[in-house]
Amino acid sequence: MAPAAITPPAIEVKSLDSLKAPKSLVDSSNIGTKRKIICFSDFDGTIFMQDTGHILFNSFGCGNERRQILDEQIHSGERSFRDVSEEMWGSLSVPFDDGFEVMKGALDIDRDFQTFHKFCINNKIPFNVISAGLKPVLRRVLDHFLGEEDSKHIDIVANDAIIPTDGTSSWKPVWLHDTELGHDKAKSINDFKDSARLESEDGTIPMIVFIGDGVSDLPAAREADVLFARRGLRLEEYCIENKLPYIPFDTFADIQKEVIKIAKVDDEKTKGKGLPANFNPRANMWRRASSKTAVPVFAAMTPRDEKMFVWPEIFTQLKTPLDGPPLEALEEQNPPIAAPAA
Repeated sequence: MAPAAITPPAIEVKSLDSLKAPKSLVDSSNIGTKRKIICFSDFDGTIFMQDTGHILFNSFGCGNERRQILDEQIHSGERSFRDVSEEMWGSLSVPFDDGFEVMKGALDIDRDFQTFHKFCINNKIPFNVISAGLKPVLRRVLDHFLGEEDSKHIDIVANDAIIPTDGTSSWKPVWLHDTELGHDKAKSINDFKDSARLESEDGTIPMIVFIGDGVSDLPAAREADVLFARRGLRLEEYCIENKLPYIPFDTFADIQKEVIKIAKVDDEKTKGKGLPANFNPRANMWRRASSKTAVPVFAAMTPRDEKMFVWPEIFTQLKTPLDGPPLEALEEQNPPIAAPAA
């Protein structure tokens, strides 16, 4: 089990100016390892402590009480995610700038995220946000808290939106696909599979890192080589209950320290060749959709039992670099691992 992380004293962070860290922390060291690392992260509750949609719905839309009823309808299966989400977002008619003014005052970013993101940029670690929220909202939030120069390094996979400026017309999500979840998994993977490949641009098989906080992150979390779960929240509880290997974190500083440690262990064991030391075959769907021209999409989260039916040619054809058995056949023998002990 990973050692307990020590949480630094609380620091209130509300804007880019207050977010600036000491130069010694921002100029993060180069880990100097041969293997490419790719990070994927949830947004609400992970990078930011609050949920962007909840702030808007409670302040300008259906209100907290109605939102909780709608959330329960999703959880009970009474209504689809897409149906409920359309009601929630449709309850908004506030101009985007007015809504954002409230959001930026109510949101708290993880106090060490900017430092971690600088670390990713310095070490050429792609960082991707995967969210069921609205891309224009998430991009505006990142631009504000990180600055546009750093924000542009983050790819966002989320639904789009039509947001009227008249203050009377309703917001309307533009779903990626016409399904109950707003996403057609088969179409998503087909859109990217021609340009996606197992190996990264430098020829090594990348290590996949996922960062999340809730049970909704589980489909993606199970696909990672390394899983980080925010301490004390539902994703960690699920991991404990189901004996799913993970690394707890309090802030992104904990993640940065563990990524450096894991990368060095992998470098010592593999020299960046072949499979990552903590290889998880489930992460292959992420690897296939990870290249300069493609970022992963929710299609990569299809449960294992569905994969062979949705993409039989992809599920069965992948081989190891040494022409060994299909990588998926190694799944049970190679689960994701927690960080090595200090």
